[in-house]
Amino acid sequence: MSKTKSEDVLGEKWDRCVADTLIKMGGGLGVGVVFSVLFFKRRRWPIIFGVGSGFGMGYANCQHLFDQPYLVRPERITVTQRLSKESTEAPKEQQ
Repeated sequence: MSKTKSEDVLGEKWDRCVADTLIKMGGGLGVGVVFSVLFFKRRRWPIIFGVGSGFGMGYANCQHLFDQPYLVRPERITVTQRLSKESTEAPKEQQ
């Protein structure tokens, strides 16, 4: 029986993370270039903004990917009814 090593799992997560971030940065670069040429008279800031937005989205996805084992899954939560203090005490007799 072959088990997957934790180093391999971590390596796959890093690969997926870097690839996703590069794709999002490339998309932001493309959108920034188009907006720069068509709407903003060939200024640099739309390109920088697009690349930064792509990096931010990639970073957020990486953070979610690495925090995944620590997320609380709703199907694993069990709700139990807690008894109040008054209901556990014996009823007092009135005089």
